[in-house]
Amino acid sequence: MPGDHAPAELLAAMSSLLLSVRDVPLDLEIDGVDEARTIKSDVVDQLSDYILPRLVQLDAPLLAVVGGSTGAGKSTLVNSIVGERVTESGVLRPTTRSPVLVHHPDDAEWFQPDRILPDLERSTEAGANPYALRLASSTGIPKGLAILDAPDVDSIDKGNRDLATQLLAAADLWLFVTSAARYADQVPWDYLRHAAERSTSVAVVLDRTSDEALVEVRGHLARMMTSRGLSDSPLFTVPESGLDADGLLPRSAVAPMVGWLSELAADPKARHMVVHRTLDGAVRHLVMRTHDLADAMETQVDVAALLHGEADDSYRAALDEFSRQSADGTLLRGEVLASWQEFVGTGELLSSVEEKVTRIRDRFVGGMTGKRTRSTEVVDAIETAARMLLTEHAEATAQKVSRVWGSSVPGRRLLDAGTGLDRASGDVRVKAERIVHEWRQAVVELVRVEGADKRMTARFLAFGVNGIAVALMISMFARDAEATVAGGTATLGRRLLDAIFGEAVVDQLIGRAHDDLVARAGSLLETELARFHDLVDSPDSLRAHQAALRASARRAEYSRHADFLNGETTP
Repeated sequence: MPGDHAPAELLAAMSSLLLSVRDVPLDLEIDGVDEARTIKSDVVDQLSDYILPRLVQLDAPLLAVVGGSTGAGKSTLVNSIVGERVTESGVLRPTTRSPVLVHHPDDAEWFQPDRILPDLERSTEAGANPYALRLASSTGIPKGLAILDAPDVDSIDKGNRDLATQLLAAADLWLFVTSAARYADQVPWDYLRHAAERSTSVAVVLDRTSDEALVEVRGHLARMMTSRGLSDSPLFTVPESGLDADGLLPRSAVAPMVGWLSELAADPKARHMVVHRTLDGAVRHLVMRTHDLADAMETQVDVAALLHGEADDSYRAALDEFSRQSADGTLLRGEVLASWQEFVGTGELLSSVEEKVTRIRDRFVGGMTGKRTRSTEVVDAIETAARMLLTEHAEATAQKVSRVWGSSVPGRRLLDAGTGLDRASGDVRVKAERIVHEWRQAVVELVRVEGADKRMTARFLAFGVNGIAVALMISMFARDAEATVAGGTATLGRRLLDAIFGEAVVDQLIGRAHDDLVARAGSLLETELARFHDLVDSPDSLRAHQAALRASARRAEYSRHADFLNGETTP
């Protein structure tokens, strides 16, 4: 079998274009998205069903697809061209039979499933899947030519219409069949207009026309073809005739068409010209449609940016508020305050750490025994308060984002596709508890490392690592609070720390402890935010897809001007 192939650059460009278009996400339900999805589907189908298979095998038989209106006599015409019954017309509408591709026995290999129309199921028996492609071989078809009898383009069955569109888009040549009664119908002319836009090679067949109406109808049809850019397309007329015992038209009625098709099949240069015209037009048209698809993505980018921005801003605001509340005294209330006051004693505020070390030594040292002490109770209260604050922000922010997204159609559709997004994750409380506990352990380690050269001092021994860590956490919670917060007891922890480490070092320790807590809270809120991000591609990702789409389209247009599409490559 010959192996005439398109230039590698053109084939690579078309393959790249297919991948780029397939990868385009159009998930947002916005104005114009249905049209964009149609463009995407059409481009993918045209590349997969026709352009790439044809580029790989330029010397494959010429595929003439016979399409047209309901009742135009397509099947009878195909049988008459072949000279035997290879396809059956439907008695009832819509026709439910399979489309039939008729080829010469020696050309059978060209139409295996991995060749043209690779996604269509193949069959050799009538009555199979009505949307499968039935293959039939006949010596009535010359080598180098295949004829495909397609469903009606105006069928009331959507599956038939879609299949007809797919098959016509895979044609090297359209044999468009109409009749005196149907030639002015809008639907067929819409197909012919698309063919003219793509420079598809077309031949029009005026079928079932009486002698009395032949001249008038043919003249009118020819004028319509000229006005729609099809003046160079052959126009065949098949007079109304009786059928023989096999249901075939008289040979004389189809002789001009049979002769024209036979000449095409026998002349490599003529076949090349037909393929060249159709392929070049298909590539040119797809490049334009790809740019249309890239344009349509602009709205997707804008809406995605809006949705992502709303979610990002909400969770960023939640983290900022958590950061503020973990330093402004908000957490020094309730159980935390009660436990801390019990821990340090409230009989009197200590004006001098030096003179009071003995009084409170036992309270702090108890934290190092492993038993449940008052310092442990303070830590438990701190963890509970911080965990509750973080969980509340996660819950409130999920509700806020769901409410904002739900106010728009695309956002509402995305929320419908998710589950429970109006609440924080089911395990958010467990995650928050783990985060706060790990933070508390990090604070203890921070104190341990910083106090390494101070562990033998009286103050450090008096308070112990755990006690000093408690004082550091309390001081952190009150860092930005008013001086009177918690009746002044919060300032005691800071005074103790200053006496051990010095004021400058304590400021650094408080800052590091606070930054660590906020960073850990941020990681949890980022995880919560990701639930919304997962519903729609990021604007940056969409822009990358858009840029790749335009780059592939430009490369395809450049490659279209390669030697093959300039007509310099011959079969």
